[in-house]
Amino acid sequence: MSVPLRARPAGYGLVRAGRASFLVHRRSALVAGGLLILLATACVAYLCVGERSVAPGEVVRILLGRPSPSAFVVEELREPRLVVALAVGAAFGIAGGLVQTVARNPLASPDVIGISQGAGAVTVAAMTFGLTSYTVLPYVSVAGGVLAAALVYAFAWRGGLHATRFVLIGIGIAIALRSLITLFMTKGDYLVAQQAQIWMTGSLNGRGWDESLPIRWTLLLLLPAVLWAARAQRTVSLDDDTATALGARLGGVRLGLVAVGVVLASVATGVAGPVDFVALLAPQIARRTTRTAQIPLLCSALTGAVIVVVADLLGRRLLSPVELPVGVLTAAVGAPYLIWLVVRSRAVGGKT
Repeated sequence: MSVPLRARPAGYGLVRAGRASFLVHRRSALVAGGLLILLATACVAYLCVGERSVAPGEVVRILLGRPSPSAFVVEELREPRLVVALAVGAAFGIAGGLVQTVARNPLASPDVIGISQGAGAVTVAAMTFGLTSYTVLPYVSVAGGVLAAALVYAFAWRGGLHATRFVLIGIGIAIALRSLITLFMTKGDYLVAQQAQIWMTGSLNGRGWDESLPIRWTLLLLLPAVLWAARAQRTVSLDDDTATALGARLGGVRLGLVAVGVVLASVATGVAGPVDFVALLAPQIARRTTRTAQIPLLCSALTGAVIVVVADLLGRRLLSPVELPVGVLTAAVGAPYLIWLVVRSRAVGGKT
């Protein structure tokens, strides 16, 4: 079924696939294409750089399945960690976009409002009691993330979900959970506490194919839910009266969007630790570059993947042979951006 030319919104083009036709936002498609090229370039550089350098052409040949003396270095030492970085970045990008959409506030990312801290608190508690397997911890993290999100949602709900109250309560719960994490680390065994401290910085060191399984399966299983969320967020972005008049059940839609975001953020935190500010930065960069009314989830996922891959690459090489955790690099960029958002929101609020 084709769409009449006069009915197409400005900035959209018609794409046909057999008998079906779809409206595609042209600028979003261009941005997504540019992000894919940037991500592919970053991935090749990631596989090239290390204690032993590998030429880009040789990396491409290895990825195409051709034999090479450097195959072990690329496929067994670097590629698994790269896959984890890609999956974690994409998960945080989508999670941040969904939570910010529901809260209608760019400050409402999982690592700011307590979701990542809830996942971290339960994970550190599990590590304190002897559970240190990175293939199991992501599933434990989900429980903490869901509990933290439920607390924020419950305390913020007062006949509706007010954006400012949602963020402030989330920040308060995040601070309380960080204190709980510190308590667990001081009460646990010294070696376990050291391992938990490294995990809390957000690090991909030592992550391999086994550690990537939880996040890869989560992204695959939640793909239908993410596709639904990409459409459902259009309704949530409307004001409540308009959305209700159109027949939308806002409570159920918001709960569904938050649930998908919480699971993605919690599993990603369990795999790599709380890699701060990726979920804050990626959705806003995607929205500003595409200039769309809603946060584009595909571009947000790609932006998150680019941020984590580039940050981990820089962390590996900036002070070589000392390796910086990826969370240190993302925090160095994200913290000033968070301050800018707070100052900007206060300035706007002062004018209105």
